[in-house]
Amino acid sequence: MSKIEAKLAELGLVLPQPVAPIANYVPFVQSGALVHISGQVSLDAGGGITGVVGVDVDLEQAKSAARLCGINLIAQMKAACGGDLDRVRRVVKLGGFVQAGSDFFDIPQVVNGCSDLMVEVFGDAGRHARSAVGVYRLPRNFAVEVDAVVEIG
Repeated sequence: MSKIEAKLAELGLVLPQPVAPIANYVPFVQSGALVHISGQVSLDAGGGITGVVGVDVDLEQAKSAARLCGINLIAQMKAACGGDLDRVRRVVKLGGFVQAGSDFFDIPQVVNGCSDLMVEVFGDAGRHARSAVGVYRLPRNFAVEVDAVVEIG
């Protein structure tokens, strides 16, 4: 078992099958050592976390939604690495999008749900640059979407 797979097991995380695109794009593109992963939404086997943060979804639920995005990103990383997550050298950047209500301003705290997961799973290699943006709407009413750039070896 790889080091990262062991860490996932220790955290009690099971990666889903990577989600297939719902439009005319691919789940990830590799250019050199960098892999650009398309936005992953707060989807899980139960349908995921949907709604407007600060209206339908509270801060803790939104952080959980961002964590779901992170789990889906790791599933895409695994696909990009041919099944070997130990090839991930660095999580370079995350771009977080929160479907936020007009009076909700804790956008960075929401995206911490994904950022914290990257550090839990990859250690120092999971520390990354990041943007966290509140948006009017996300696809299929998901509460959070996060994309990523990772370096693989």
